[in-house]
Amino acid sequence: MKSRTVALIIIGIIAVDQILKIWVKTSMNYGEQIPLLGRWFRLFFIENEGMAWGWKFGGEWGKLALTLFRLVAVVFGVFYIRSIVRKKYHRGFIICVAMIFAGALGNLLDSMFYGMIFSESVDGSKLATMFPPGGGYASFLHGRVVDMLYVPIIENKTLPTWIPFWGGERFTFFSPIFNIADASISVGVIVILLFQRRFFKKHPHEEPRSTVETNSPVNDTVQVL
Repeated sequence: MKSRTVALIIIGIIAVDQILKIWVKTSMNYGEQIPLLGRWFRLFFIENEGMAWGWKFGGEWGKLALTLFRLVAVVFGVFYIRSIVRKKYHRGFIICVAMIFAGALGNLLDSMFYGMIFSESVDGSKLATMFPPGGGYASFLHGRVVDMLYVPIIENKTLPTWIPFWGGERFTFFSPIFNIADASISVGVIVILLFQRRFFKKHPHEEPRSTVETNSPVNDTVQVL
């Protein structure tokens, strides 16, 4: 696979991810939901201050550490992708690594710049704006990641009372709210795990050819058997 093809995959994923995030950030109120395919697939605007899928990590210092870790991982990813392309790894593996890299970079852009270029999103109040006159809602490296994809396959159902510990409680199956970058990372990792044998298949070594010693002279008209 050519480096140009890998670059186009990465740029395409980041472009779709960022376009959707910017549209959601500037067109939806915080906490607003827009149905797309009935009740089980909708846009649900929230912001994530920590890791993917809404997890959090240690307040402001944890947020800074996480952003710096993402930055280091992305820099390492550039050299790793160049290496596996040059060594002609399996095409599917290269695509998966490119998807993981694009997802990490997409969320890193939010953490690095969104706090500086967007105003605060307020629950049910006013829409956020880009490049507000008074500055953004946070400093460099302290931006929040925009999440919006919500797929509650089973929502607000009551568990049977006979289930230990959680019986009678309300639950939602698949409640995380995520974004294109999260999905790209998850798909890349899952496909690598499912097809690792194919991606890392070892080719059998060729058996060395046997040689026969002879004292006969060798020339163009004599064949050694």
